[in-house]
Amino acid sequence: MPQRLKDRIALVTGASRGLGYALARRFAAEGAHVIALARTVGGLEELDDEIKDLGGSATLVPLDLLKGEDIDRLAAPLLERFGRLDILVGNAAMLGRLTPLSHYPPDLWQQVFALNVHANWRLIRACDPLLRASAAGRVLFVTSGITRHAAAYWGAYAASKAALEAMAQIYAAEVAQTNVRVNVINPGVLRTGMRAQAFPNEDPATLALPESVTEAFVALAASDSTAHGQWVAAAAQP
Repeated sequence: MPQRLKDRIALVTGASRGLGYALARRFAAEGAHVIALARTVGGLEELDDEIKDLGGSATLVPLDLLKGEDIDRLAAPLLERFGRLDILVGNAAMLGRLTPLSHYPPDLWQQVFALNVHANWRLIRACDPLLRASAAGRVLFVTSGITRHAAAYWGAYAASKAALEAMAQIYAAEVAQTNVRVNVINPGVLRTGMRAQAFPNEDPATLALPESVTEAFVALAASDSTAHGQWVAAAAQP
């Protein structure tokens, strides 16, 4: 079976667990060299072992996306080593707290926006020249169905994901005449740590695994994908 991402360079944030881990592993299985970015070194090393077992390759980048200056310094070594970036997946995010807006702690509100929005903007800023250097740059930002209806208590998370979607649409418009394609993708309800944080009484065994939605990401990351400026709902695969 052909590898649809063969020899492509893919940066995945939040790659040490959950959806990011599943995407990094799947991209490597599809032939991409994965630049796996996360704070948790142990999770990255476990991912690296799995990717090697698949016969793939990865570069591990332990980095805290809340430290914006570190994101700014990311592009130079990527340019020196690879000369381009073919795929950027902005996956890392935090829930914050489910609480009334009037009770939301200001410091936590700012932290949620710093990771869910500002870090992705800095990634765009840092990686845009590398993506334009690719023959088929593909950018995917992970969003949530919570942006499609106003749900009480979802505060900073819902507002930050809505802001992320608007930013992605703007970036899509700005690169429309290039080889870069930008989309946002909603993975749906998955068995992840964030889901458990939001719904602690839910039985995780009733939820789809992150691996079940990776096909939609591969399709959008492939060089022959023409989707651009779209909001895509990922369908879980059995």
